[in-house]
Amino acid sequence: MTAQTIVILGGGVGGIVAANELARRLPGRHRIVLVERAARHAFAPSFLWLMTGERRAEQITRDLRALVRLRVEVLRAEARAVDLRAGRLETDGGAVPYDYLVLALGAELAPETIPGLAEAAHTFYTLDGAERLRSNLEGFGGGTVAVVVSALPYKCPGAPHEGAMLLADFFRRRGLGGKVDLHLFTPEPQPMPVAGPDLGAAVKQMIESRGIAFHAMHKLTAVDPQAGELRFEGKPAAKYDLLVAIPPHRGPLLVREAGLANEAGWVPVDRHTLATRHERVYALGDVTAIPIPGRWKPDVPLMLPKAGVFAHGHALVVARRIAAQIAGRQVEEEFCGDGYCMLEAGEDLAGFAFGDFFAEPSPDVRLRRIGRAWHIGKLLFERWWLTPFGLRRRALGLALELGGRAYGVPLAL
Repeated sequence: MTAQTIVILGGGVGGIVAANELARRLPGRHRIVLVERAARHAFAPSFLWLMTGERRAEQITRDLRALVRLRVEVLRAEARAVDLRAGRLETDGGAVPYDYLVLALGAELAPETIPGLAEAAHTFYTLDGAERLRSNLEGFGGGTVAVVVSALPYKCPGAPHEGAMLLADFFRRRGLGGKVDLHLFTPEPQPMPVAGPDLGAAVKQMIESRGIAFHAMHKLTAVDPQAGELRFEGKPAAKYDLLVAIPPHRGPLLVREAGLANEAGWVPVDRHTLATRHERVYALGDVTAIPIPGRWKPDVPLMLPKAGVFAHGHALVVARRIAAQIAGRQVEEEFCGDGYCMLEAGEDLAGFAFGDFFAEPSPDVRLRRIGRAWHIGKLLFERWWLTPFGLRRRALGLALELGGRAYGVPLAL
């Protein structure tokens, strides 16, 4: 059998999982190349704890090489272009030919697309942003805090609600609960609308029970930093003293320039196989566009949320399908649409949402009652993910899976 080269573009959750699964399943003569511009991997779910001072940056970052199997080649480079016809990735370190290409580039943040947002807003959606926000919170003595979902789609649909609740807990613990007026604005009709009205109502109740005002259907159009004012489409303006934003997201320039993206800038794939329309080219995670049953509005179909759990599941499917194809075996692995989210609520409590996002006629997603067990589960998941590859990581993964089964939740790590 001719040796094959599989190039994985992007060293986030999906890229790491795909590389490790390919290394586990393919014989050593095949080459697995993980291309990533950053030397260190940052665990994004922990950015919220970085914001509140419960973590330091060095606690939630790792050398990327420590998180992958030894046989995975990590190429630190900036991807410049994809030549689909020649089967070649162009980088600032030279060209990398491939037999299979896996796009795991995630989403870019684009705060500059809304006037005034980049100048005015803090964010917990980046490592640096969460650190700067933490420094600002240390000196904040009270006033109006606005958490704003600035545009759709955005990754991790639970994060804005977690962020607002953790901020409420942070101010309460510092004795500022009565001096802070906390608001959450979103263009959506409810929290996490893709999960259905029942879950949305439950999350809204969680938010409001912590003294957070929830404002649905508020589409941000501009920010006036001098006046400390948010402007919305068809809604009254709102004042703020501290602005925390989930910036607009867009598909990476590389996939748009390569002709891999749709009009919205995301890569369409088969929802079960993650295959693009180009042979031997797959895409997974946040960079993809995957319609699911149901509609957000009468003329707007629902899309699979952009979340690490889906990138993880996609990556396993893609790696197993590529390995089977190379081995000449029948390809059976498919993504089934299952997903889950641990929703931090402050006070060391969390909820747990899980379900089938491919269910007909619309996603079937449920929320378990909040408690300490889900918070502990998220802590354990963080430790598992950041543990260098080896026996300890596998032991932690087994403990998490067994714990999930005990609570009736299938955690496939």
